[in-house]
Amino acid sequence: MFPEFRDLITQLKTTDQHFLHLFDKHNELDQQIKNMESHIVHGTHEEIEILKKEKLHLKDQLYSILRKAATTA
Repeated sequence: MFPEFRDLITQLKTTDQHFLHLFDKHNELDQQIKNMESHIVHGTHEEIEILKKEKLHLKDQLYSILRKAATTA
């Protein structure tokens, strides 16, 4: 996710607790979705779609933080 911001992501994960929380939550949702789609964990199509929307919202928030941090760096 966001390879162009790899260094900044590493930095923010250690200096910005809010960013770290969003990042970890995004990764948790990603794994949960993968598990449901692989039928490791039960999930309906609707549940998966809700999780995907939540994950996308988190990704948008992360991107916004990254863009702001990149312009102030």
